[in-house]
Amino acid sequence: MTSPPAPEQAPTSIPPASEQAPTSMSNRQIIQAMSGLMAGMFVAILAGTVVSNALPTIIADLGASQSAYTWVVTAELLAMTATVPLWGKLSDLYNKKLLLQLSLSMFVVGSLLAGFSHGVGLLIFSRVVQGTGAGGLTALAQVVMAAVIPPRRLGKYAGMFGAVFAVGTVAGPLVGGVLVDTSWLGWRWCFFIGVPFALLAIVLLQRTLRLPTVRREVHIDFLGAFLIVAGVCALLIWVSLAGNQFDWASWQTAALTVAGVLLLAAAVVVESRTPEPVIPLDIFRNRTVTLTTVASLLVGVAMFGGTVFLSQYFQISLGKSPTVAGLMSLPMILGLLVSSTVAGQVISRTGKWKVYLVAGAVVMTAGLALLSTIDADTSFGLLSVYMAVLGIGVGMLMQNLVLAAQNDVPAAELGAATSVLSFFRSMGGTIGTSVLGAVLASRVTTEMTKGLKAAGIPTSTQAGSGGGSGVPDIKSLPAPIRTIVEHAYGVATADLFLIATPFALLALVAVVFIKEKPLKTTSGMERLAEEADAAPPAPVG
Repeated sequence: MTSPPAPEQAPTSIPPASEQAPTSMSNRQIIQAMSGLMAGMFVAILAGTVVSNALPTIIADLGASQSAYTWVVTAELLAMTATVPLWGKLSDLYNKKLLLQLSLSMFVVGSLLAGFSHGVGLLIFSRVVQGTGAGGLTALAQVVMAAVIPPRRLGKYAGMFGAVFAVGTVAGPLVGGVLVDTSWLGWRWCFFIGVPFALLAIVLLQRTLRLPTVRREVHIDFLGAFLIVAGVCALLIWVSLAGNQFDWASWQTAALTVAGVLLLAAAVVVESRTPEPVIPLDIFRNRTVTLTTVASLLVGVAMFGGTVFLSQYFQISLGKSPTVAGLMSLPMILGLLVSSTVAGQVISRTGKWKVYLVAGAVVMTAGLALLSTIDADTSFGLLSVYMAVLGIGVGMLMQNLVLAAQNDVPAAELGAATSVLSFFRSMGGTIGTSVLGAVLASRVTTEMTKGLKAAGIPTSTQAGSGGGSGVPDIKSLPAPIRTIVEHAYGVATADLFLIATPFALLALVAVVFIKEKPLKTTSGMERLAEEADAAPPAPVG
């Protein structure tokens, strides 16, 4: 099955077959190997969701503003977005298991820093560290899955990850709400609680995950990595601060956008010339990769940008406690769990996947459109239906975009292709959260000013009610002002979903043009060995 090994010192773009483990793994072996991976993913999901219901309390306790609320969310997304391509590239060069353990270790450090934060500055920095670790988990989890599981069987196991995602997303807000509502624990335990799970994941990965160590001469593109991170950060900082710290049409906007565009243009030049680019530009010649990348970007904008503020809507507009707010997100998560699991099983059985991409995009668009009709008086029953529709659409679409791309690239580019999709989805989420957060703050202020004037209440009370720069404590407000605040947040949240809907519609257009191809029946390791056998040795030097 294997060809004679290449000379030990000869660098090759594909590792020699003799260094691979191309044998097919049984279901039991795969599940054992995935245990640590699933524990790691659970940690990353828990970190993001456990904070969601606690965030209004955290921001109020630290005396921070609405813009700080957005930054605590954005900081993690920004770090994750900027580092995903780097982790993906490193996975093509170094041992994936060690990289996973390193990302989990960074996550532990960030969680401890966040838990001990006594100011919003340190909290935001700790979220950057957490985001860097989460970037590794985001990129590497799906790379490792593709390395050991053939695309034709991947749908079934992707359903398991969908279950982990659902449990983490359901448990996170619920646990976060309980921790905040428990006086002798408090919001700091929202960060501490993930540390034992992260340490467990590190141990499980060490014991269960067996991947070949690739030994080859590598050239790390430090300049390209710096230019990509700097360019992306400049643009994301712009969309995060514009509308809050400075006007959209201002010299700061001009400086950040020009700097970001120039840095990314320089990155394109560097990436096109280096032998080991962080993002291989030639993968975009693949139609499937290009279209799934565009769809992932749009899904990130639509889903993350719209749903990240739902917890704030539950607590401020509907007046619910953090614990109840966690329970209220159940319909969306259950919809995601059921659709991702069922779609994965059917895809593995039939080998047909495009219909689920198209159906998922249609249903997601419908869910966002329905959520754009909510207000402070929307019943929970109706809200549950709308959220379930959105969850069903996302469950069918998001994971299967990655499956389509992984199925259509050479095994040597699995890490790059997977990280590119994760990168653009995260970037879409960061842009959506930042821009829609600015829209929310502006819309809330406008609606509250209008409501206060209509009620004959002096607008000087607006700052105290949270309509200015602060997040309101709804329980402490007088009844007339409380009604105005609830209405303002209800209208503003509905507007966010209305803005997100066209992005979901564009994602539908992108997936319609993806060409369905048969799913491969060999794993990434097996394909890598076959490609190594077929490829001539690369010239030395």
